[in-house]
Amino acid sequence: MTSNALDRNSIAELILGSSRLIESYLSLDEQLQPNGFDLSLKEVSRLTSGGTMGSGPDQRTLSDTEILDFDREGWLRLSFGPYLISFNEIVNLPLDLMALGRPRSSLLRSGVSIHTAVWDAGYRGRSQALLVVYNDQGYAMQRDARLMQLVFFHLTQPVSQGYQGRFHGENL
Repeated sequence: MTSNALDRNSIAELILGSSRLIESYLSLDEQLQPNGFDLSLKEVSRLTSGGTMGSGPDQRTLSDTEILDFDREGWLRLSFGPYLISFNEIVNLPLDLMALGRPRSSLLRSGVSIHTAVWDAGYRGRSQALLVVYNDQGYAMQRDARLMQLVFFHLTQPVSQGYQGRFHGENL
């Protein structure tokens, strides 16, 4: 099998089939895209401390965070700066599939971006990403807004061991 990106129909088959590629989605029809699947906003946290990255896995500490509250209408106004966002959806990657996340273009056109790592084959969890508001005027977003598109790629062969890192099973 060649390594290539999945289309809408292939993604839908994996979501609705036994592998349950994505769970806890809000609207399959709205979130399925021609070349990926949109993840939606569950919560936003402010970073409240620094973190560290040493040479070994035991020399790593994550920044502390504080969850921000949406208003009564489900909106949140964000000032310039970085935020940790959590998504509603649970991702279940089989051993022959990996994913990359890209921000929706509407965010980029307003001075907001999302930074992610790679979704490795075998990962399962409710993912998080770094959202950065670069716009000095800030940005408002609503709970459940579709923020980022996951693009899925078939590997040339399944990995012998899937993702086993500290974020496996996160936020479940």
